[in-house]
Amino acid sequence: MFSLTDKVAVVTGAGSGIGAAIAVAMAQHGAQVYIAERNEETGAAVAQQIVASGGAAEFIRLDVADQAECGAFAARVLGAKGRLDILVNNAGIGAVGNVLTAKEEDLDRLWRVNVKGIMFLTQAFLPSMIERRWGSIINIASIGGVVGVKDRFAYCTTKFAVVGMTKCVAIDFADSRVRCNAICPGRVETPWVSQRISEYPDPKKAYEEMAGTQALRRMGTPEEVAAAALYLASDEAAFVTGSALILDGGWTAGK
Repeated sequence: MFSLTDKVAVVTGAGSGIGAAIAVAMAQHGAQVYIAERNEETGAAVAQQIVASGGAAEFIRLDVADQAECGAFAARVLGAKGRLDILVNNAGIGAVGNVLTAKEEDLDRLWRVNVKGIMFLTQAFLPSMIERRWGSIINIASIGGVVGVKDRFAYCTTKFAVVGMTKCVAIDFADSRVRCNAICPGRVETPWVSQRISEYPDPKKAYEEMAGTQALRRMGTPEEVAAAALYLASDEAAFVTGSALILDGGWTAGK
């Protein structure tokens, strides 16, 4: 099950954390993966890791907030492969603050990456998917796109938008057999999160407080999110579109 043999996939923000885990998982299941990442060092390293393990991957630097770059990136992929089967819009950034402390530039910065970045790349690849009458678009949203999270005003605003965009694309292009879904993870223990936790005066306490948000009392792993992306990308999810798949360890069950 969940074979992606001969599928062509793009994963943005794939230089580390969730994006890297998704890229690795898709390559392991047969996909030819393009690593789209702004950080050249980490993006190239993930591509090399995949190739060294016998998979197919190529790194291309991309700033998703730049519409021209997104168009050129899509032209390069489509020119080389003739198609794109799977688009994973994972690149995203965050900010701390509420509506009174957030600055306009904070929301603008998150909006450019988290929302416009998805729009630009979807616009660049969607026409080719419509023409082939096949495609799976997976947007990495957040539990902060389903419920409010304390002191994450700008972040939640953009992630709620991602969930809304996902549903609109799914409805608008269902007749073209292009599926669009979102994944909404709770707190996930990525290298970036681990680094932030280590900066607290009491890292152990900080981890326990963050993990305690989930009913399972632990954070998720990038590999667990990757497993969900693998499912949504596969033919086994052919009847799934417009969904916001929640992976939150029980957070929204009432915890």
